[in-house]
Amino acid sequence: MNEGRSTLYAVARGDFGRARQREIMGRILGLLKSQKDEMLSLPDVRSIVRPESETYRGMQTVPIAKIVGSEGRSRDFNRAFLPRHDKMMRRWMNVDVAHYQNVILPPIKLFEIGGAYFVRDGNHRVSVARLQGAEFIDAEVTSLASEIPIAPGMSRQDITRSVIEFERRRFLAETGLAERRPGADITFTEIGRYDEMLEHIREHKWYLNLHQRAEIPLAEAAASWYDRVFLPIVQIIRDARLLARFPGATEADLYVYIGHHWAELGRKYGQIFTLEEAAEDYSSGSRKPWWAILAARWGRSLRFWWQATRRSFRI
Repeated sequence: MNEGRSTLYAVARGDFGRARQREIMGRILGLLKSQKDEMLSLPDVRSIVRPESETYRGMQTVPIAKIVGSEGRSRDFNRAFLPRHDKMMRRWMNVDVAHYQNVILPPIKLFEIGGAYFVRDGNHRVSVARLQGAEFIDAEVTSLASEIPIAPGMSRQDITRSVIEFERRRFLAETGLAERRPGADITFTEIGRYDEMLEHIREHKWYLNLHQRAEIPLAEAAASWYDRVFLPIVQIIRDARLLARFPGATEADLYVYIGHHWAELGRKYGQIFTLEEAAEDYSSGSRKPWWAILAARWGRSLRFWWQATRRSFRI
């Protein structure tokens, strides 16, 4: 009996060595192709997708190919659930030996989000099952509510782009800008910016309604915001050729950054900066050391204070 068990452990050791060789080769090929094989981390995905609720689904038979990540062990396995470290050998081999002995192990625990699954408990069991060619595995599943589909093979960046595109479609539908301003180009590279733009439009709508007897619809306010607020700032960005100084950013990104920077300057120095000056300050500040930024801002503050003082004396 001990001899048979020793034989199984020898086989399991060979399986683990095969798994490690595949992981190493995958890492080398990834470097050659400039592709990363990191496993998706559920906390990272949750921070991107932001599921609204979770629901316990009970026991299910899950396709292993749809298990794409882990809640807490994403650094220990690659995307194909191959072990990354030799120190994992003993535990991995114990699970593999149980497989050969037909021992029924407890079901793994999974989170489901967007049609993909993430391991909450049972990473080694998934790793062994994949190496052994299993197609399905029994699991206790909890679903996280999300409208963003996650397909096998998607990276963190792919999921981020999917969320941004989903937010863009929702923003255009809610504001009606797709119909009222068909050529409107409002594209972001960060999550959550469209919600921020929607708040800008609602604030603009509130100001417009101060002078109206009947409330202006959101779509009309959105078109007014686009013409009278967004486009003028975009024109400043174009005139200053700011996109050339911020590779990868969009005009909408800079609209937000400059708006934030303008508000920050207003809080620090009072309403003495125009949007053009805030854009110039933001652009130059990103390339200067901190002491130069402070000196430039202090110098501008003194200049604007002196100009304002002279105007008040003339009055």
